[in-house]
Amino acid sequence: MFHDFDPQRVARMPARSIEKLLRDPGIVRNRLKVASAVANARAFLEVRKEFGSFARYAWGWVGGRSRVRRPRALAGIPPSDAVSAAWSRDLKRRGFRFVGPTIVYAHMQATGMVNDHLEGCWRAHRIPEYRWKGEPWTPEALG
Repeated sequence: MFHDFDPQRVARMPARSIEKLLRDPGIVRNRLKVASAVANARAFLEVRKEFGSFARYAWGWVGGRSRVRRPRALAGIPPSDAVSAAWSRDLKRRGFRFVGPTIVYAHMQATGMVNDHLEGCWRAHRIPEYRWKGEPWTPEALG
């Protein structure tokens, strides 16, 4: 994709590279979304500098452990929650774009921060509970 997802290279993309991407039929050619990829790369590098890694920052939002839920029906899986809403606000404050609570919650699901497979799902109990192995922090420490 954009420079093999290397945030340092994406963060330095000049305007002419963005214009070239907007002509690429292999991607979503939305100017705001392409520009947000560059802005998000820059914000990502700042978070990494502040916390030592983006993973440490991310996992702090769930106390360093997967949040396991076992809903009985699809209706029991929320599109977002209070944590994803708070994290979304913090990401936006840091300059990230296109990071609403639903997108953040989907990220949390995809990375194992939230495991809300249905109770009857064959994967529900096969997925391990993840724990962040680094030094913990809490969102309250952000002030």
